[in-house]
Amino acid sequence: MQVLVVEDDDAIAEPLARGLEREGFEVQRVATGTEALEAPRPDVVLLDLGLPDLDGYEVCRRMRAESDVAIIVITARGDEVDRVIGLELGADDYLVKPFGFRELVARIRAVTRRRGGRGDEPTEVVRHGDLEVDNRTRRASLDGTELNLTRKEFDLLALLAADPGATRTRDEILESVWDAHWYGPTKTLDVHIASLRKKLGDPTLIETVRGVGFRLRDVAAT
Repeated sequence: MQVLVVEDDDAIAEPLARGLEREGFEVQRVATGTEALEAPRPDVVLLDLGLPDLDGYEVCRRMRAESDVAIIVITARGDEVDRVIGLELGADDYLVKPFGFRELVARIRAVTRRRGGRGDEPTEVVRHGDLEVDNRTRRASLDGTELNLTRKEFDLLALLAADPGATRTRDEILESVWDAHWYGPTKTLDVHIASLRKKLGDPTLIETVRGVGFRLRDVAAT
């Protein structure tokens, strides 16, 4: 598996690259956003936000516009608003420095493992009120307007839309959308839910079941 490390701090990038190589990854390291955009697309990009030339958010946006490569943002910016911005721009995950190397490897494997699908093939097109989710093309639209969703946002919406009104537990969602052996914080789920609600334009469409999980509002029952 090819990993592109986009990090300008040698003290972080060099040991990180060596560690990933020991884990069997093929690693390329660049120090600027320009180099990252010009590099051949790998399987996974580990993207620092504090780059010397381009803002990491801009690099993320441009990469996502031209590629479906898995992007994990690695940064010292830990505020929720920073996480939401990164996820809205197309990042698949967000890891705050300092972080454990084993956690990083687990997240890389979790992100890439989910690219192969979730087992049984879901219904190709699900319609729920004005919402349409096409599992074959991995596109979703609301009232005829296509939604600009990240990979995880689409998987999350598809899971909830498969059975509107049914409550999905937090553990069930993390296992299905992320990985059965998810090592990251469950806060990641809340960030994705917040971003998805914003893109849907109606925060009440995804309901929180306190202490349990989330469900897509059953419009037929309202």
